[in-house]
Amino acid sequence: MEFQDVVRRRRMVRTFERREMPAEMVARLLANAQRVPSAGFSQGFEFLVLEGYAQTERFWQATFAGGREGFPWPGLFDAPLIIVPCAHKQAYLDRYAAPDKGWTDRDEGRWPVPFWLVDTSFATLMILQTAVDLGLGALFFGIVQEAALRRAFGVPDDFQPIGAIAAGYPLPDRPSGSLARGRRPAAQVIHRSRWGG
Repeated sequence: MEFQDVVRRRRMVRTFERREMPAEMVARLLANAQRVPSAGFSQGFEFLVLEGYAQTERFWQATFAGGREGFPWPGLFDAPLIIVPCAHKQAYLDRYAAPDKGWTDRDEGRWPVPFWLVDTSFATLMILQTAVDLGLGALFFGIVQEAALRRAFGVPDDFQPIGAIAAGYPLPDRPSGSLARGRRPAAQVIHRSRWGG
């Protein structure tokens, strides 16, 4: 698929076929995620990968502890793959204390923008784009029950889950209410020469 087609077709999918994914597809999603840029080549992101319905059901039980009754997209629970991207701040603090960087104090204040979150977000977007390229659908969503996720899957305290990605074979679904807003025009988003210019 052409890159522009991948960009144009990418959307959040909330309804999936109940169908397992081949291991090579999962491997490609993860391999591409590892190829994103990272500050100082710190590579401070790791992934909790839950494949197959036994593992994904454990995820839903932990993160939807209040039940699924009335959830507007029940087809989400049919996704055969969940990936939880986790940011590792300490990898950046350690990397930038190395001799070629020299911030030996490891002061978090040197980072007005937390690049561990930025770089983990890059990896997340790469997974979403790769899913489209493979003919799959994917959804990035927040994790409300983070403590339950940590307990259920042993996620260490020094790794920050930034959300989760459900992926699989898409089925038609009703659009999210957010789509009614439409895409903002370029004139509102792009500021050439100066802000508001």
